[in-house]
Amino acid sequence: MKKAIAALAALVLLSPVVAVVGIGMVANPFVLFQGTCDTADMNVGPVPDELEAETKNGERVTLNKTQLERAASIISGGSEIDGVDENAVTIALMAALTESTLRQLANSSTYPESADYPNDGEGADHDSLGLFQMRPQSGWGSVEELMDVDYQVDAFFGGEDGPNHPSPRGLLDIPGWEDMDRGEAAQSVEVSAHPDRYTNWEPVAAKVLDTLTENARDGGGGGGERDPEVPETGQLVFPLPEGTYTRTSGFGPRTDPITGESRLHGGVDYAAPDGTPILALADGVVVTAHMSGGSSGTIIIEHTIDGESVATMYVHMWEHGIHVQPGDRVQAGDHIGDVGSSGHSTGPHLHLQVHPGGAQAEPIDPEPWLEDHDLESSEAPESPQPPGGCR
Repeated sequence: MKKAIAALAALVLLSPVVAVVGIGMVANPFVLFQGTCDTADMNVGPVPDELEAETKNGERVTLNKTQLERAASIISGGSEIDGVDENAVTIALMAALTESTLRQLANSSTYPESADYPNDGEGADHDSLGLFQMRPQSGWGSVEELMDVDYQVDAFFGGEDGPNHPSPRGLLDIPGWEDMDRGEAAQSVEVSAHPDRYTNWEPVAAKVLDTLTENARDGGGGGGERDPEVPETGQLVFPLPEGTYTRTSGFGPRTDPITGESRLHGGVDYAAPDGTPILALADGVVVTAHMSGGSSGTIIIEHTIDGESVATMYVHMWEHGIHVQPGDRVQAGDHIGDVGSSGHSTGPHLHLQVHPGGAQAEPIDPEPWLEDHDLESSEAPESPQPPGGCR
């Protein structure tokens, strides 16, 4: 892996204007809540002999059983680390697919002893080793450590309990990683000379994760069954009550108000008082409801709108402001959460994203989409009791 300083142009779920900072700090002293509303485990089921998938660039790839077993190690290892969710695991899979095509590589030309450890073949990129092509000279670990798959997985995710904390930084050590585009998040850990490569593998990573965990659901590994169909929605409503919000930031490139870096903002921000009810935009099924990365409250709902699969994402709730859980069926206008300022945020607001094609698809500019679909205005719910099971 060729390491170099890379430009981090990430997709972020950022805050509105700095003017609301005072409101957020008074109403909510910044507390990192522990735990999650998402009780589903990333259980790995029987690993298939092979899996065919397609990269974003349209290249067909076939992963063999050994490669899928390495992917299973990433999923299982990540599921045991506090703060790692399916988003983080997808990023890790993208990185390993890019760097080694999910192979634990020795590098005997630089470290002859690396060939003495179990491996899936030889690599020859500088002094890089293993699944994530980590370099001993960069401080990732010794040859012995890096030739251990479990060690590499722990090192990639990092965090306070990671083997390299605080440097080199693992994913959990990257401020705002959960709000970045996945390819840029992978690059922020790998610091590659070729930062644009990771996004190409995103659909493959998503299919690997879905296949291995779906096998667990189908094969008795736990985690519950996936809803086979999301019915067509009956109506569409704006996700904040009328008169409670101010649009503060739109979709597109902008200067991150926290880091000062130029980044792509992947949604639209609506500043609103802390605790303002967030409403489901359409009928659907909740697929994510948790503190992403342990710090940013996130709800994702899958819908069927005009016959098309569409996911909506709502971000920055406090943990106690998440009122649904995965598997809940909601109707348009249901009270699913409350406005907060968790994660990469300067004040209370709702960050809304729209993903035509489903949660794994790229987000689009929500505002033209909202205008095209003629949403009804909404009022604050009469009862503060939300429809979900996570209070």
